Amino acid sequence: MDPLEGGVVKAIRTVIVDDEPLARETLRILLKATPEVDVVGECRSGPEAVDRILELEPDLVFLDIEMPEMDGFDVLETVAGEGVRIPTVVFVTAYDQYALRAFEVHALDYLLKPFDDERFERALERAKLEVSRHQDAAMASRIEALLADHRAAAAGEENPVGVDREEREGPVERFVVRSSGRIHFVDVGEVDWVEAAGDYVRLHTGERSHLMRETMKELEDSLDPDVFVRIHRSTIVRIGFVKEIRTTGTGQYVVLLEDGTRRNLSRSGRRRLEEVLGRAL
Repeated sequence: MDPLEGGVVKAIRTVIVDDEPLARETLRILLKATPEVDVVGECRSGPEAVDRILELEPDLVFLDIEMPEMDGFDVLETVAGEGVRIPTVVFVTAYDQYALRAFEVHALDYLLKPFDDERFERALERAKLEVSRHQDAAMASRIEALLADHRAAAAGEENPVGVDREEREGPVERFVVRSSGRIHFVDVGEVDWVEAAGDYVRLHTGERSHLMRETMKELEDSLDPDVFVRIHRSTIVRIGFVKEIRTTGTGQYVVLLEDGTRRNLSRSGRRRLEEVLGRAL
């Protein structure tokens, strides 16, 4: 069903798939608090999920990965084989390796059990955006790529999801951050600036910061160069977050950010800023 018909926004037809009654109830309660969402089906098993998805052709599916008889990947393999429209999918799992794979390689969303209301809301907002964009072909392509990786992993191939950053389509949209045994997502749009921290990088988002295991080079390569610029070997900044560029008494340059932070500006960083801004500093 098209969520927008005749200029009128239709409810997002949603199916919940999970073999755990409590998990289904939790999702149902959270989804029913959202007026734009209409829960049209709940499934307790993979075979039931296939039948309901083919019958209802929902816009959105919350799909558990680990289920007896037929897991979430099997469900998608079967549905895709029927040639029907692939709905937007948010996977639900207790296994973080799946979440990392989906985010880093295929840009598909996950809810990691146990998840809180805030994390659910972020996943739902992103899913609603996917539905509103009508990108059925893009979703189907990402699902197929995920399934191909799953098949490769099941066959024992090494590095089944080894997609080079150069092959990734477009800049990264969100980061996966591990903290205190949990995993959460940080939207790139929330990041003001980044600093090196040994073998990690620290993402600064307003008054908060998030430590992530990544090199500055890898991070720089994953960001949109029209939005972020590396001003120093230890600093990447959002261009729109730069307030002023000043010189010091020794003739060096520093960048003053909107939150008052001062960061050194290297000569190569100065050249990059000049290229982006289109003028000499």
